[in-house]
Amino acid sequence: MKITIHRGSREIGGTCIELEADRTRILLDLGAPLSEKSRYLNPKQIRPDAVLISHPHQDHYGLIEQLDEETPVFIGGLGKSLIDATRIFLNRECPRNNFKHFTHRKSFCVGDFVITPYLMDHSAVDSYAFLIEAEGKRLFYSGDFRAHGRKSVLFDRLIKDPPRNIDLLFMEGTMLRRDNSQFPLEEDVQKKINELIGDQQNMSFLISSSQNIDRLVSAYKACRATGKDLVLDIYTAWVLEQMHQVTRNVPDMNWEQVRVYASNRQYQALKANPDYFGSFAHRIWGNRVTMDELNTDPANYLFWGKMSHYKWIRKFMEHAPLTLIYSQWQGYLKCSNAEYYGAQEIAAFKNDPRVKFIYAHTSGHATLTDLQSFAQALNPRALIPVHTEFAEDYPGHFDNVFPLKDDTPFELV
Repeated sequence: MKITIHRGSREIGGTCIELEADRTRILLDLGAPLSEKSRYLNPKQIRPDAVLISHPHQDHYGLIEQLDEETPVFIGGLGKSLIDATRIFLNRECPRNNFKHFTHRKSFCVGDFVITPYLMDHSAVDSYAFLIEAEGKRLFYSGDFRAHGRKSVLFDRLIKDPPRNIDLLFMEGTMLRRDNSQFPLEEDVQKKINELIGDQQNMSFLISSSQNIDRLVSAYKACRATGKDLVLDIYTAWVLEQMHQVTRNVPDMNWEQVRVYASNRQYQALKANPDYFGSFAHRIWGNRVTMDELNTDPANYLFWGKMSHYKWIRKFMEHAPLTLIYSQWQGYLKCSNAEYYGAQEIAAFKNDPRVKFIYAHTSGHATLTDLQSFAQALNPRALIPVHTEFAEDYPGHFDNVFPLKDDTPFELV
C-alpha cells in the first residue's frame, strides 16, 4: 500500500492523506488550509476513487467541490446536514458532490478498502476516526478528537477496547505545545459562564461556533441555573434542529428559557428555501424575542453569537458594561477580517472599558496526556504525525514514530 500525505504532516488544517491499494485510491479528508501560506493542492490531479470526511469542519472538507461530482464523498449524515445549513445561510449553493453516509462502527467497502468509522469526542458533532484495512494491513486515522468533552465516553470505550494489530496510526497533535489547564473540562467552562452571567447588569454575549454543541449545552445549563434566557440566531436554532437526527437530549428553540432572534438577513434565507426548512420557518415565531424586549431588560439574556455579530454587541454597549465571553481558540483573535470576519472587531473589545472581556474555553483537541493514552492503547507498529505544527516533538512523547513529509510517498509493506 502506498501512502502520501499531500498536506498535514507539519500543518494544522487542510488535511489530505492519500492511500493507494492495488486498484483503489482514497483520500482521508480533503480540507481547506487555515493558513494563507499553505501550499496549493489540486484534488483533480490526485483523481481519488473516493474521499472519507472525518467531520464537518472546513479544514477537513473544504476542497470537496474541486472534485469531479461523480467521486463518492463519504461523510456522516448529520455532518452533511450542517455543511448544507452553513451554505444556505450564507446564500451559497450546497455542495453537489456524490455524498454517501456511514454510521458508527458499521463497516463498508470502497474498492480494495474495508473501512470502519468510529464516532469520536470532538468540538464538532458527527466526528469520526477510521479503521482502514487493505492488502493485509490495518491503518487507523484518528481525525480530530479529545477526551474531555461531553462525549468523553466515546474516548473511554475506544481506549478500553481498541482495534488490535494496527500497522500504522495517523494521529493528530494540535495540542502538543498548547495548554488546556485553565478549563480542562467542558464542565469547567459551564461553571465559568454560570458565574459570569449570574449577576450581569447588561446583556452578556458568548462568542463560539454554532456547531460546538457541547458549548451550547453549557450555555443552556448556565442559563437554567441563573434564570436567564439563552438567545439564539436562526442559524444556531437550525443547527440544533438538525441535532434531532441523532439525539433529543440537546436544547432547541422549543425548550424553556430558549429564545430566537430573527434577523432580517437570516429570515430571508428561510423564505428563499421553503422546501428545505419546512415548518421550521413558522415555528421559530413561537419563541421569538424582539429587539424591543432585549432593550427593555438586557440583563435577562445571554446572547449566543459569532465573531460576525460584533455589530449586535455594539447595540448594547451604552446600557452598562456588558460581559463578552470569548469561548473559542484565542489564536483567532490574531487573524485578519479577511481570514475570519469580525475577528479584529472582537479583539478590539478586549481594550474597551464598556466591555468585560472574559476567556472561557476548553479545546476541541486531545491534550498530550490523552494523546499518549490513545497511542498506547492502539499500540501501532508505526505512528505518523498529522494535523500538527510540531511533528518533531512526537519521538519525545510516543513510541514507534515515523514522521513523513508532505508529498513524499511511503510504501507500507
